[in-house]
Amino acid sequence: MNVIKSRFVYHLMAIITVAIWGTTFVSTKILIQHGLSPSDIFFYRFTLAYLCMWCISYKKLFANRVKDELLLLLAGLCGGTIYFITENTALGITLASNVSLIVCTSPVLTTLLSYLFRRKEPFTRHLVYGSIMALIGVGLVVFNGSFILKINPLGDILSLTAALMWAFYCLILKQLDNHYSIVFITRKVFFYGVLTILPMFLFRPLNWDNILMMQPIVFGNLLFLGFVASMLCFIAWNACVKELGAVKSTNYIYIVPLVTLLTSAVIINEKITWIALTGCFLILCGVYLAERKTNPTFEAKS
Repeated sequence: MNVIKSRFVYHLMAIITVAIWGTTFVSTKILIQHGLSPSDIFFYRFTLAYLCMWCISYKKLFANRVKDELLLLLAGLCGGTIYFITENTALGITLASNVSLIVCTSPVLTTLLSYLFRRKEPFTRHLVYGSIMALIGVGLVVFNGSFILKINPLGDILSLTAALMWAFYCLILKQLDNHYSIVFITRKVFFYGVLTILPMFLFRPLNWDNILMMQPIVFGNLLFLGFVASMLCFIAWNACVKELGAVKSTNYIYIVPLVTLLTSAVIINEKITWIALTGCFLILCGVYLAERKTNPTFEAKS
């Protein structure tokens, strides 16, 4: 019973985490409207998150092995710099609906990569059917009754790259979580995320304006993105991946468009159609089906 309760807590934690991530588009949009670029926002939110993490985890500086340190570097690069830059750049050159839909293929990619490279997590019929159902639901929610799909090779490739990077990030975590604490891993991810974004500022200098940064709306949104959406959510997400596995945790990414849809309706009064509501239903059913515990169709070999 205690084990069931414990796993329920991690499932709930994953849902809350992706729900918060589903609202971050509002903060990001506000900051961009005030003159900050996507790279500026990423740098500030990860730097703030790293400083907060340093206050609670500072004794251990490096991993035990060079290989593990390199994996931490890859985690910061994949789950931080490359993911955010490719996704935000794609938003600037292709339709947001394209980006949202393609990025939500991350759970499918995680499942495939996990089975191909790790072969330790079960590949079940329920997982496959649930993923397909949820992805169809994501499509309905993203388009929300306006079926406009415009092919933009560069933008779509960048979106797919973002989805692939998040899948790799989750799998990298599984290589490390048995050897290091969640807090240590999360702090190192933020550190390498900040470190690997610095070359971007050689081409576009970091925007630092004291008057702008001290505006309550700017400072408040950066604080939310850095402390809540980055520090707390990354700790929670990394813990969920450790406990539930990369595949089951990543399936909750399907909920992000649903939260974004509801947030848009409440904050910026976007219309919700019956098509979007149908998509919400399919997402919830798909995630439930994918998360059901059944005997695997293809049992991974050790």
